[in-house]
Amino acid sequence: MSDALTYLSYMWPAYVAYIINVATPGPANFAIIGTSISQGRHAGLIMALGIACGSFTWACAAALGLAALLRSYAIGLEILKVLGGLYLIYLAWKAYKSARLPDSKAAIGNLSTNYTARQLWLRGYAIHVTNPKAIFAWLAIISLGLPENAPTAAILLIIGVCISSSLMIFIGYAMVFSTPHALRGYKAARRWIEGTMAIVYSAAGLKLLTSRI
Repeated sequence: MSDALTYLSYMWPAYVAYIINVATPGPANFAIIGTSISQGRHAGLIMALGIACGSFTWACAAALGLAALLRSYAIGLEILKVLGGLYLIYLAWKAYKSARLPDSKAAIGNLSTNYTARQLWLRGYAIHVTNPKAIFAWLAIISLGLPENAPTAAILLIIGVCISSSLMIFIGYAMVFSTPHALRGYKAARRWIEGTMAIVYSAAGLKLLTSRI
């Protein structure tokens, strides 16, 4: 571990960039916020865990060199890009339909939803693991945060610190937006919030579908 600590001067810029990216509102954070407000803290935490696991998957892929393999077989990334874009469009459609529901029919604050813990985790995981942009983000982090031929301990350190920090941020979103105050605010502006989520998901999905890998 002492060898890994000698690389901290390289890791800090990558870590700061990663934290800014994770903390900035996007499809993943909106999913945690929406789930926490409408379905409660427990559901929000499971969603956060699924998203963090998706990030960890890409982190391991980048560290193991699988990213280079995927780049050699561009069709694999293209398939992921299409799947990720379509999934975000699907989430946008779900948010749009929910926004159109009258308050009397909306499951606001209903802790006994139809979603199981496994479904919530998979939904969070799918949001992140179907986004090929995430693997390029991790490639940038490892490239920026570690020089060539860095020891395994240094790679494990930067991945561990980044994933732990992102999990704390995701959990923070789930905790903050599952409070009674957040629920009251959500009830007052539910349609606006879910309409905004539909727009965010649509924009992210269309951007993913039309972008070049």
